[in-house]
Amino acid sequence: MTMSSSTGPILVTGGNGQLATSLQNLGNERIIRVGRPEFDFDRPETITATVEKYKPSVVVNAAAWTAVDLAETEKDGAERANNSGPAALAAACAKADIPFIHVSTDYVFSGDKGTPYTEEDATSPETVYGSTKAEGEQAVLTANIKSIILRTSWVYSAHGKNFVRTMINAGAKNPVLKVVGDQKGNPTSSDDLAEAILAIIALIERDGWKPEYRGIFHASGTGETTWHGLAVAALEDAAKHGRTMPQVNAIRTEDWPTPAKRPQDSRMDNSKLHRIFGVKMPDWRHSVTRIVHKLFSEA
Repeated sequence: MTMSSSTGPILVTGGNGQLATSLQNLGNERIIRVGRPEFDFDRPETITATVEKYKPSVVVNAAAWTAVDLAETEKDGAERANNSGPAALAAACAKADIPFIHVSTDYVFSGDKGTPYTEEDATSPETVYGSTKAEGEQAVLTANIKSIILRTSWVYSAHGKNFVRTMINAGAKNPVLKVVGDQKGNPTSSDDLAEAILAIIALIERDGWKPEYRGIFHASGTGETTWHGLAVAALEDAAKHGRTMPQVNAIRTEDWPTPAKRPQDSRMDNSKLHRIFGVKMPDWRHSVTRIVHKLFSEA
């Protein structure tokens, strides 16, 4: 997708994170990526200063506290990164009268609904990470009337630290892997999420802001699997590039205890995203193949 350069820059927080990197790669010279130390939710004075310095026409907040287990003991840091910081950034955007796109998570749900979650479902987080993200959503919507919140899940890419890369690296060293097989969700390529964000921005710039754009939207890969299913898919694709396929055994959540409780079934329904913005998220299985191919071709 090519973005017109007739409007101001697109300011993206999140430094070298997966989504910020994908946005930079796909959004050409209009993308300005900021991160620490220049932009830091732990230093609130940098928030407004950054918006005033770059005078963007839209801000995408891809910065977050994503260390789910660590958040259980580092509550203050998670709260600043996921709630008060994004709210302050949304407010700075409101002052400049520019749209604010904020990325949230499937962890705002407990995972016991049994069918895919819609935006109308009440949040029910069971972790500090999920709670701070749920609170952050509401704080952002309150701070800026031109806010779009995109909930995504199981993000992976050819760059950065993520499950797909971890599995491929582990598969190269171990003939047998154990992966949780009883948690369901929607794996999302950060490239697909970046494409969706750029499409939304293009629509706003073409048609102007509309009241129905404000609110929460689900934006995760189409189709569902388990962590075990995602691992097998990634490793099968790696095998096409000459890697040895390890044996991948499915284990239960209780066999792999973690400080933070993961949602058992955090599948999300993306139909509102398609209805309002005309954006359809690609099938996760095809996206894994694309990302693994990219990983090996760039290696």
